[in-house]
Amino acid sequence: MSEELYIDPVAQRYASTEMQKLFSPLERARTWRDVWIALARVEQRAGLPVTTEQVQALEKAKDQIDLKSVARIEKETRHDVMAHIHHYGEMAPEAAGIIHLGVTSCFVTDNADLILFRKAMELTEDRLLRAIHSLADFCRNFADAPTLGLTHLQPAQLTTVGKRASLWLQDMVDAYRDIVDLRTRLPLRGLKGTTGTQATFLHLCGGDGKKVDHLENDLANELGFEKVFDLCGQTYPRSWDHRLSSRLADVAIAIHKAATDIRLLQSWGEVEEPYESTQVGSSAMPYKRNPMRSERLCSLCRHVMTLAPGLGQLAANQWMERTLDDSAQRRVQIPGLFLALDAILLISRNVFSGLVVHEDIRKKRIDEHLPFMAAEELLMEGVSRGGDRQQLHEQIRTHAWAAREAVVRGESNPLRKLIEGDEVLAPVAAALPAWDAQRFTGRAAEQTIRYLDQVISQLPQPREDHLTDLKV
Repeated sequence: MSEELYIDPVAQRYASTEMQKLFSPLERARTWRDVWIALARVEQRAGLPVTTEQVQALEKAKDQIDLKSVARIEKETRHDVMAHIHHYGEMAPEAAGIIHLGVTSCFVTDNADLILFRKAMELTEDRLLRAIHSLADFCRNFADAPTLGLTHLQPAQLTTVGKRASLWLQDMVDAYRDIVDLRTRLPLRGLKGTTGTQATFLHLCGGDGKKVDHLENDLANELGFEKVFDLCGQTYPRSWDHRLSSRLADVAIAIHKAATDIRLLQSWGEVEEPYESTQVGSSAMPYKRNPMRSERLCSLCRHVMTLAPGLGQLAANQWMERTLDDSAQRRVQIPGLFLALDAILLISRNVFSGLVVHEDIRKKRIDEHLPFMAAEELLMEGVSRGGDRQQLHEQIRTHAWAAREAVVRGESNPLRKLIEGDEVLAPVAAALPAWDAQRFTGRAAEQTIRYLDQVISQLPQPREDHLTDLKV
């Protein structure tokens, strides 16, 4: 490949070889031939003018594909499908006359696209499961490790490291389920004809509509689909492309949230993504350890999220039974979605499986703010002992603000000492258990373990390990 020509960076730098092969010109050509062979088989079984020998000829020549010859023919015909039909006929001359019998170009392109999309969804599900299980392991390991909770990016009640990560996990699981649901519901375009009326096949079947239905269902079974679209124009409804892109974007949204949180946590030194011993953080600042994988995740996730609206615009602008202004956009964006998400899932699994929690910093951040969290408990206990809530609130607030000023100056949090030195609050504080961080995390650990045991444990295991596909 010439170094002087543009190369898609997602494919070159990030996506796996497996996903790249799935959307390669050769795999697309093979899938077209699978569709043509399936058509010939069902037509032969239905008694249409296709012989067993012609079907066998197509099967024998299936892998005899010369894309340079196809390109030469396409240059002359200005039609990609016809170029492939001519080339296939050259490889199987005895069957040349029945290739593509009764169908239009969208028969082969749309049905093949749906086959490829389903395979890509299966691979995506596998990648996503691997990332989910890696993050689940992290959640379990740190389910009961207290950490400072934040709302508005300001200190709030304590949570646990595992509980926070389980929020990322839940979003990913929900997205996984939606992708599986969409894949299982994905129909085949089937035999719909040039404007979706099946007029050609009604003619080939002697006006017998039931025979046309049988032929179409037989084709779906041949290609591994349980159902076909009830209604189509010339193409399958492009709203399904938007539906597909939205489900993939949901994964990107979930992982972008996780990667953003990791970047923030790493800036405080509490959590760090995996870091190689030879990795360079900055060309100018040798000391830096940047969260480059999480940053890359955010970048790729944003890219995926921008594509779904474009496919929605495409679906909205299909005129009547079809227009061709969908072709170029779909060729670029749908494979691009899968390739980018493939990279995202490979990188996220690498990040989740190697996350490091710096215990000293985690505890230090808790120590700085735990007295403020304990103050709420102090207020409730004081009221239960008969104290005036408003007076207690004001006393605690006064000490808390003084303590806050000390913390801002870089001093240790003095709130506990201030409360223990207050003649009204000291007896209340003495009646409470020790200010142990674990007491202030509520049911965080219980919620996390329950989710792992009841939800994650029910998910399938991934097929095989693809982590070696990680490029950068």
